[in-house]
Amino acid sequence: MAMELKVDTDPAEVGFDPRRLDRIEAHFARYVDDGLLPGWLAVVSRRGKIAYVARRGHRDVEAGLPVEVDTRWRIFSMTKPVTSVAAMILYEEGAFELTDPIARWLPEFAAPRVYVKGSALKPVTEPATEPIRVWHLLTHTAGLTYGFHHAHPVDAIYRAHGFEWGTPPGADLAECTRRWAELPLAFQPGAEWNYSVATDVLGRLIEVVSGQPLDEFFARRVFEPLGMGSTGFATDSTEKFAALYVPDPSTRKAVRNDAFGRSGLAKPACLSGGGGLVSTAADYHRFTQFLLGRGELDGVRLLGPRTVGLMASNHLPGGVDLEAYGRPLFAEMPFDGFGFGLGFSVLEDPVKAKTLSSKGEYAWGGAANTAFWVDPAEEITALFFTQLLPSNTHPIRQYLRQLVYQAVV
Repeated sequence: MAMELKVDTDPAEVGFDPRRLDRIEAHFARYVDDGLLPGWLAVVSRRGKIAYVARRGHRDVEAGLPVEVDTRWRIFSMTKPVTSVAAMILYEEGAFELTDPIARWLPEFAAPRVYVKGSALKPVTEPATEPIRVWHLLTHTAGLTYGFHHAHPVDAIYRAHGFEWGTPPGADLAECTRRWAELPLAFQPGAEWNYSVATDVLGRLIEVVSGQPLDEFFARRVFEPLGMGSTGFATDSTEKFAALYVPDPSTRKAVRNDAFGRSGLAKPACLSGGGGLVSTAADYHRFTQFLLGRGELDGVRLLGPRTVGLMASNHLPGGVDLEAYGRPLFAEMPFDGFGFGLGFSVLEDPVKAKTLSSKGEYAWGGAANTAFWVDPAEEITALFFTQLLPSNTHPIRQYLRQLVYQAVV
């Protein structure tokens, strides 16, 4: 069943000034009026109650179909926290330790080699000095990469093997994982942070450990218990599915892109734990409430509170922030003051980050400008959905944060 999404409290009862909350719609309405976004939907909750829901524009501009509360959105990298939660469910059952080498289940990673110098065509490599471990996958410190980064010779090697914005046609997750294992790592495991296919490899680890395809594990162990009935690797309603857009290079106005837009229409060959899910605002809101509830929602507990606390802690080597590693291509916001946990960014220093949000906030977003955060200190969750690639086109997430927090009174 699709979950209902509606305001269920007086904003003032949970500490918001409703007139100030209305600034969210006033601000983002201009993006639609100016043609910069096709449409959007925002949800703000506090203390487990939905205080604000606003939407504007179209899920399909050409067809004249408006954004609705049950619109289906490609959430791209907002899939990563789901995969991380799924992995930690298995962790709590004693299936593995975070320090276990992944080669125990994925033998293709038994002897990884690491790039040292040279070009993408003639790389010089050396053996890894330590194995890739489970926590390396959860924290993006495994040495893996994405082909679309265009920042390192290993990125170019990924592109040469068919890994840029997708995966080779017909290759399933097991095959993609085997191919990634054959490519050099960008650095020694655990030495640095680099946004990568690590969460996809984590998804394959879940498959092998559980003995289930990733979509089945998600459905039985995450989505069904949490009541996320409209979330999966393909849309359950093409009628409600949002079209995908990109900015025109000259005007920055949103134009339809049906090449990328085919993603999510049908179950893919490769079940991407890093970016393959389609969801609704109502479903993902339930996921954020489960996180805010420290692993429990409506009497259903999937994780223990200490596990969620560990996930929402900074695990970066030396306790540094993400900015220390440079900003990845298409990063939608500065990383000053943000660390990284087991599947999320973690706000360590609001002053350094120049944000009104609270220390301990954890968050992530997707390539098409979807985003969420959970603020345990203020008991606030916020979500934003639209369908515009790439995620650094407009400073949506920065503005959403300041517009939400200026309304806290």
